[in-house]
Amino acid sequence: MRTFTGCQDAMEFPRFTFNPKEGIDNPALVISDDPEPDPSPVPTLCQLKRLEGQSFGFYLRTDKSSRSFEIRDVDPWSPAGHSGLKDGDRVLEVNEEYVDNTDFSRIVRKIQSCGFHLFLLVLRREEYEQAVSMGGDLQMLARASKGERWSRTRLCHISRHPEHGLGMTIVSVEGQKGQYTVSTVTGGPAERAGVCYGDRLMWINGVRVSTLTHSTLNRTLKKSGDSVTVLVIDPDSESCNVRRKMPTLPVAAECCGLPFTTKTLHLVKDQNGYGFLLRQEKLGGARRIVHVLREIDVGSPAEGAGMEDGDLLLAVNGKPIESMEHEDIVKEVRQSGEAVILTTISIPGRDFYREIGISPLLFYDECSVKDSVSHCTKNQSETPLKHGDGSPTYPTECVPGQSGTLPTQLPERTSDVFL
Repeated sequence: MRTFTGCQDAMEFPRFTFNPKEGIDNPALVISDDPEPDPSPVPTLCQLKRLEGQSFGFYLRTDKSSRSFEIRDVDPWSPAGHSGLKDGDRVLEVNEEYVDNTDFSRIVRKIQSCGFHLFLLVLRREEYEQAVSMGGDLQMLARASKGERWSRTRLCHISRHPEHGLGMTIVSVEGQKGQYTVSTVTGGPAERAGVCYGDRLMWINGVRVSTLTHSTLNRTLKKSGDSVTVLVIDPDSESCNVRRKMPTLPVAAECCGLPFTTKTLHLVKDQNGYGFLLRQEKLGGARRIVHVLREIDVGSPAEGAGMEDGDLLLAVNGKPIESMEHEDIVKEVRQSGEAVILTTISIPGRDFYREIGISPLLFYDECSVKDSVSHCTKNQSETPLKHGDGSPTYPTECVPGQSGTLPTQLPERTSDVFL
């Protein structure tokens, strides 16, 4: 019978000791399950708020290879920088509207017309490349980031019925000061305008209702005349916005039957020019300067396109001009050469949009603009655009470094616009 000493036992059957530097080399402990797949990328919501005369502080470019919209050269001290926007981000949504693979000039115009608030839903560069390589649906990815029961805010214009009124009443939310819901009459004016029973009321005629008492709201409805414009959202969508820390604003709303729309006028010169006068005026005795279309010649291209005396000029070839100097606007028109596209609105229409606090160009959806060409111009506050000719010279696709620069056509190669 053999016996073993403790020393022999230790030599033939060495005791296991763990060395943290070497880890565990034991096949029995190796995990053989497949690794977990990488989670889907999560888009980032960036909220930009600028001041009067301030740009948002970034370049937008199109990537020819992917047809995506890429953020470039973010100014770290700008609204873009403070929002968390980063170089290389790919834009999925602008103000809650999906834009990936949409016309570039339309996206630029949408950003230029949004006023002081801009909401961009983006994917970081690596996340975008990952999603594309996996064949993911980017629109579904954007939608999923909001929540299953989310829908867009609605900006609704309600016309009063002679007998049934507005077809809605405003109800205070119990225990929540400044919070109101809407009770609608089935088939009534409010419901036909897009308001749903139980919607949260956020704005009325451009005023945030959280600042108003219930009695003040009722007086506003009674004094609203023939119509009222409200911003509403359903409770589930409001909860989604609260979770996303996104304020409910008209700039991100879906338009439902607003009473005034912009006009898009396509003018082609004849032997006498376009046939109208562009005049700089003060509107209604106020200090605000507007650019007014006057003295439309009978039988001229302007009259044929539907121009009316007193219309306000909003954009030339899709480029917003309200903040531009008069002589620069004239130059834009004359540089178009033999054809130009003007976006206009009536004075009552401009007053309506000013009252509710948004630009009339916000819901402008005309994307087609002509190639612009060059002409010389004079510095004057009253300019006839009726005569003149010249040989066209085609411009570069954009002028970086200036707020409000818009390419005249969707370029074939990469373009950059500063916003």
